[in-house]
Amino acid sequence: MARFEKSRPKGSKPHASVAPARPRPRPRTAPSIEDTMFFPRLRRHAKWMFVLLALFFAFGFVLFGVGAGGVGVGDIFRGSGGTGAESVNDARKETEKKPKDPAAWRKLATALQTEGETEQAIAALDEAVRLRPKDTSAYRELAGLHLTLANEKQREAQIAQAISFYRAPSQAFPSLVAPSGQSVYQDPIALGVSALATERVTALFQEVSTQSRLAVDAYKDLVALEPDDPNTQLELAQAAQQTGDNVTAIAAYEQFLELAPDDPSASVVKSQLKQLRGTGSG
Repeated sequence: MARFEKSRPKGSKPHASVAPARPRPRPRTAPSIEDTMFFPRLRRHAKWMFVLLALFFAFGFVLFGVGAGGVGVGDIFRGSGGTGAESVNDARKETEKKPKDPAAWRKLATALQTEGETEQAIAALDEAVRLRPKDTSAYRELAGLHLTLANEKQREAQIAQAISFYRAPSQAFPSLVAPSGQSVYQDPIALGVSALATERVTALFQEVSTQSRLAVDAYKDLVALEPDDPNTQLELAQAAQQTGDNVTAIAAYEQFLELAPDDPSASVVKSQLKQLRGTGSG
């Protein structure tokens, strides 16, 4: 008997794959006049950079309370323990009760430094040094506070420069100058922003120089009290070198080597001396 087989329906093969249609390439359009201009292209393609800078500075102002004269999130965290402000108040009351007690002024300086009030801490420590002029630890702490304040002012100057570039980005690029020597393009708003920023940055860097010099002076007073301490000579040399006072730095490094020729830092000090002598006494 013949077998009956069902015939398969005619159609496409089950495993056959259909290749997707290729999209037609879009015709290129000619660039607009605005696309060929430098600053519009810069602002369009670098817009994300300016947005990130704006968010960064805005977040920093809120977090640290910069420029607002109020309380930032960082202040809330610092004061969350409930002991920071109270310790400053307690220390200040103690100086009022004992105005001639250098220990009370040292305590106030420490409390203010914990709260980030470096300038007020320096003022309190100055009073402690005046009351006890031979306290070597006070001079060392005072020098450190001056260097800390110098670093703070330097950071403020850098932030001010960055903000001026964000508010007036055209000032970050050289101006086009005609053969007559006059600028082809001048943005009055950008020029005004740049002038204000330059004034503030200059004042901040002058403060950096002043605080650095005061730190060196404090180390000199310390060396006068401890002339035979090699560590004090080394601290003076490093502070002077950082502030560009090469004459003081060289003299202090040489005194350090004379007091401690076998110190592990002697080789590094000799390298620093060679470098300073190579750049001149400044």
